[in-house]
Order: sequence, then structure tokens, then C-alpha cells
Amino acid sequence: MCPFCYIGKRKFEMALEQFSEKDKVEIIWKSFQLDPNKVTDPNKNVNDYLAERKGISVQKAKEMNDYVTGVAAAVGLNYKLDKAIVANSFDSHRFSHLAKKYGVQNEAEELLFKAYFIEGKNTADHTILTEIGNVLGVDPLETQSVLESDQYADEVNEDIAEAQNIGINGVPFFVFNRKYAVSGAQESKVFLEVLNTLEKELEQQTI
Repeated sequence: MCPFCYIGKRKFEMALEQFSEKDKVEIIWKSFQLDPNKVTDPNKNVNDYLAERKGISVQKAKEMNDYVTGVAAAVGLNYKLDKAIVANSFDSHRFSHLAKKYGVQNEAEELLFKAYFIEGKNTADHTILTEIGNVLGVDPLETQSVLESDQYADEVNEDIAEAQNIGINGVPFFVFNRKYAVSGAQESKVFLEVLNTLEKELEQQTI
């Protein structure tokens, strides 16, 4: 749901493409909800939602969304926030954990971001999540079974608790080898510096 998370993902990927040891990097997504109480409402405009949540005018909310759309465009993302559907993210986080089981979590996150920010799809809709899973080779019957139950709810809640325990109160937030952290959608050079630092440290450990 956070527009800067998709932007941060792109900037990290730009850094990864420049990293000489990119094949050694394993990416694991953790769940985090900025608004756990959000009610899915396909009829609510994102500007209205943001205005209500932030206690600002609808015009100010529109200006904020227009700004972030421009930031996204700078990294090649064509946000269409006027089409975005306000949705609670809990089930999509559970779906992400299922995708992790299949080894396609990173790919699932990409399609979830695209569905919400670009395609105007309801990412709380079980049919949409099943379709995304099917594209990635996740058994549609298993996806439906998971979403109709509370499976992976504990994993989502554990991720959220872990974030709270280490002081994370906003996203995007990147943790490298449980040692270095990058908060926010920083420029790709910041991510690259961390990756290179870790690689040097690992080389020294093997000497």
C-alpha cells in the first residue's frame, strides 16, 4: 500500500544490477501494515482516504499523491493512483508468505505492487490474488484454501511484531544480513554502498 515501497524496490534493484555479486543476494520480504484497521472500499478515492487518515484537505492529499506519482515516474513506474482501490493488505501479506513457500515471493510482491499502483486492481480480492498466484505457478486451489482460512496469519503477525521489536515504525525499511539498515526509498548508490561493504566484510572473513 505504501507508494514509496515500490519506488524503494526499484531503486534497490538498480543497485543490485550494478553489484558484482548479485547472484549471492537472497531477498526475503517481511510483512508490515501501515494501517491495520483499513477497511477495503472499492468506492473510496485514494485522495479521500489519505485526507481522512492524515487529517488534511482532499486537495493537499491530491498534491501529495501527485508528488509521489512524479517520484515513481523517475524510476520508470507509471502510477495511476486515480484508479487505485483502497484495500486492507492483510490477505495479500498472507498470500506473500504462500508465494515464499513456492520460491516466488519477490515476483509476487512485484505483481502485487503493479496490481495496486498501476492496474487499479483490488489486492484484497481473493480472485485477484489467486490469479496473481496462478501466473507465478502457485497452485490456485491451494491459494484459495489458504485465503479462505487463517493460514499464514501467524507469520504475518510475527513479522509485524519483529519490526516493532527492532524499532521499525515505517516503510520501506531494508535490513542487510541483520547488520545494516536502510530506511526509506534511498538512492540506488546508498544500497550499492551497503552491498559492497558487506561483500568486503565477507571476503575478509574467508581470508
